[in-house]
Amino acid sequence: MIYFLSDAHLGSLAIERSWAHQKKLIDLLEEMSKDAVSIYMMGDMFDFWFEYFIHDKSKRQYSPFCKELRKLAKKGIHVHIFTGNHDQWTFGGLGNLTGAEVHYEPCTIQRYGKSIYLAHGDGVLPSDWKTYYPKRIRRKIKRFIFLKKVFNSPFLQFCFRCLPPSWGNYFGYNWAKKSRLKEIANPCPYKGENKEELVLFAKEQENQGNHRDYYIFGHRHIELDLQIASGSRVVLLGDCFQQWTYAKLDNHGRLSLHNYELGN
Repeated sequence: MIYFLSDAHLGSLAIERSWAHQKKLIDLLEEMSKDAVSIYMMGDMFDFWFEYFIHDKSKRQYSPFCKELRKLAKKGIHVHIFTGNHDQWTFGGLGNLTGAEVHYEPCTIQRYGKSIYLAHGDGVLPSDWKTYYPKRIRRKIKRFIFLKKVFNSPFLQFCFRCLPPSWGNYFGYNWAKKSRLKEIANPCPYKGENKEELVLFAKEQENQGNHRDYYIFGHRHIELDLQIASGSRVVLLGDCFQQWTYAKLDNHGRLSLHNYELGN
């Protein structure tokens, strides 16, 4: 089996009993390890992750999770971590701590006769996205694109890495907390097939002849399994802090969504 999960947001200041949250995620991974060949974590596994030049003692809070990933790797399970918009600032440390293969960009893999496009999902848009949305939404997307460029600036990353970890973490975790509380209070539901950015992206890829059987994303914190006109399926994984949903691909190439809360 191949498993896909996303958006645990470990360490979030908006999640009560963070130790219990981490323990539940480890229990889920233990359950997966019974028949897993590979486990793909599709971004935002941490609510904020940044690697400084100075040693960051606060990373110790994630020791149980990191030890679990190393244990999975020792069992021969291939563990993959995609960076998300909350934990993109790893400069090699995350891979060393976990033994996982870290992916910074979307990729396409071939498994069990199926072509699968994998990405966290932030900033994934069709090339003509401006034609789909009113001005208010276009402004919001433009702000997000601008912030993504700022966060990816090598110069600004270097400057932030020079900070004492306590300073940088105070800013990062509190910024992330505001985002999490806002989402919990006012979640963004599924926008519909003709407005959901990740669905529009998949449709454009198919129209351009870049066929994949599955498009799997995190980021949106909603659960979706939608078959589009080309026969491809667009899968949004939900999350692992409220919904506890994940996807499983069996050795016949059949993909299904599951809920850990319900035990299926």
